[in-house]
Amino acid sequence: MKKNMGSFDRVLRLLVAAVIVVLFYLELITGTLAIVLLIAAGIFVLTSLISTCPLYLPFGLSTCKKKE
Repeated sequence: MKKNMGSFDRVLRLLVAAVIVVLFYLELITGTLAIVLLIAAGIFVLTSLISTCPLYLPFGLSTCKKKE
């Protein structure tokens, strides 16, 4: 897959995922909301690691710096 995520986007997603995990660990989020947010956090981590966001593809979006 072609990379379409820049460094800032990747770091931001990892930070958001970390915040969600901390909120869950501190029991500030529970129940269905916690499950949904933990799934989203997992997706954020996965997409950050592979540097590709499937939702960007249909719209032709990319936060990668273009190499010339």
